[in-house]
Amino acid sequence: MNNERFISVEEIMESYKTESYICSKSIATTLFLAYNLGKPILVEGPVGVGKTELAKTTAKYLGSDLIRLQCYEGLDESKALYEWKYGKQLLYTQILKDSLDKIINDAGNLTEAMDRLHQHEDVFFSPNFLEPRPLLKALQMENRSVLLIDEVDKADEEFEAFLLEILSDFQVSIPEIGTIGAKSRPFVFLTSNNTREISDALRRRCLHLYIPFPEAELESDIIQVKVPEITESLKTQLVSFIQQVRKLEIKKAPSIGETIDWAKVLLLLHIDKLNPEIVRETLSVILKFQEDVATLESKLEDITLKAVKETEV
Repeated sequence: MNNERFISVEEIMESYKTESYICSKSIATTLFLAYNLGKPILVEGPVGVGKTELAKTTAKYLGSDLIRLQCYEGLDESKALYEWKYGKQLLYTQILKDSLDKIINDAGNLTEAMDRLHQHEDVFFSPNFLEPRPLLKALQMENRSVLLIDEVDKADEEFEAFLLEILSDFQVSIPEIGTIGAKSRPFVFLTSNNTREISDALRRRCLHLYIPFPEAELESDIIQVKVPEITESLKTQLVSFIQQVRKLEIKKAPSIGETIDWAKVLLLLHIDKLNPEIVRETLSVILKFQEDVATLESKLEDITLKAVKETEV
């Protein structure tokens, strides 16, 4: 296994920062262990804390292909593993019609004709007619890829059981072809928003990483990397405001991505200091439900004032 990149926790933190992803020490430690032990990572946490972005950044960092499987209810093997190219198979049967006719031309009866065709059926169920989907594609890569199985909690439990087979041996069995093993084991990330419980069996296969909303200092560092033009004063006010909003009883707390978007919006509007009016005008950037806006309204002025005071201390 190539360890040139994942040589220490500190190296990971510094290198990911150059890719505009700020790693906490716990994230960097999990990455270091998972890569060097060859284990998948199950990443859980609220929506918008950077779970998917972690896998994308890892692919950039390694210079590897990112192969993404987006999970959803009803996802099955044919969409995740492979399908047969039925159109190509049909086309070839038309092209080879004369050859097929010769094979069965002098057959004594239907049974004999079918027996003769069966001797050649492997031609149409060979790798040439196989359409790899994300899981098989990751196994077939010559160089190590990053496989992102996104929002695995949205898939059915039956699909989760199927994943266990893949993650245990990193090989799959295709009845018409045989067993296909990984040419190079992918670095696997599974993400979950906790819409349902992930099975204990799948958890045992993985190293677990929980990414919470960041503390103020870490969020400030993230904004500095993503929006370097922002002033220290406005950044401090923005982070204080967001941190307070997340403590409210609301349906969806602002994500890191939405915080970054808000910072960009405030810069675009040439705002250098928060005030209740501008906050109200731009709330749609950070709050996506009207009931959340209503919940914040009665506290908006106090929260804004407290955020501004952070820069007056």
